[in-house]
Amino acid sequence: MAQKTIIQTPDAPAAIGTYSQAVRVNDTVYLSGQIGLDPISMQMVEGIEAQIHRVFQNLRAVANAAGGSLDDVVKLNIFLTDLGNFAKVNEIMATYFRQPYPARAAVGVASLPRDALVEADGVIVLGD
Repeated sequence: MAQKTIIQTPDAPAAIGTYSQAVRVNDTVYLSGQIGLDPISMQMVEGIEAQIHRVFQNLRAVANAAGGSLDDVVKLNIFLTDLGNFAKVNEIMATYFRQPYPARAAVGVASLPRDALVEADGVIVLGD
């Protein structure tokens, strides 16, 4: 049976439910969804651009805590309450990720926790 390692860092928002920030199984790390919460205040940052940046910063913090980086992301899922913001996601994502980009899905949703405008989760594969 594969051993699970729970990943936790104070550099990303504390889990506000029955989940872990990430779970590592062998060389694969499953990143839980991150919304635009500031990890210190646990308050939502204001506006779509600030939330997109905060989501990627939170994902980066958890990836780093797992021993990886955003360069190790192989699959990214992005959830938006308004798909009209998808171009902004692409623009900002390009400042956090470099080619070759991870596989990705973008999904429009009716609502997100804490009235977030964007959420993202992902999968990392760690190298040697």
